[in-house]
Amino acid sequence: QQQQQQQSGGQLRGRFYRSTSMADRSSRLLENLDQLELRVEAFRDAASAMEQEKEILLEMIHNIQNSQDMRHISEGEREELNLTANRLMGRTLTVEVSVETIRNAQQQESLLHATKMIDEIVNKLLDDLEDAKMRLMSLYGACTSDVPAGPIDQKFQSVVIGCAIEDQKKIKRRLETLLRNLENSEKSITLLEHQKSSVRQSCNTKQD
Repeated sequence: QQQQQQQSGGQLRGRFYRSTSMADRSSRLLENLDQLELRVEAFRDAASAMEQEKEILLEMIHNIQNSQDMRHISEGEREELNLTANRLMGRTLTVEVSVETIRNAQQQESLLHATKMIDEIVNKLLDDLEDAKMRLMSLYGACTSDVPAGPIDQKFQSVVIGCAIEDQKKIKRRLETLLRNLENSEKSITLLEHQKSSVRQSCNTKQD
């Protein structure tokens, strides 16, 4: 009987020790996964930052190629600078960075809807630049937490809220880029109009 009790106690202790060991292993594995989760998120943030840097670089190169300064240099210098800009553009495009966003069906639908609303305005830019700018500003106002300077597109706001957080940030960045490009275009048009006016005044003065 004593021998049976010893055997029974040994089995209990064995089961108890095995259970404790499994709990320790589970705890260590969970801790490792928690640490890896932090690294994964940091990795995604770094990739997202690189993705944004690529967009910024391409925009800056494009702006230089279309700047007023490029129009006021000799043709030979302009050709040489364009070759350099195109080379930089090509090298930038060789870097492929893509951070995929996990979306459910509703978020996917919201993203497509928001993209369509922006594209519709972009496609009509040449028809009415000022109207397109005002509409884009109302879309941007719907994406920012700051108090907007103008009206907010309530419909677009409800659509954007349905998008994934990462998509919301990308939509806001796209609108910022579009508005910057529009502002640069308006400056170019204003400058050209000023130059034409100056030329006309100069011609009139010579005629007098």
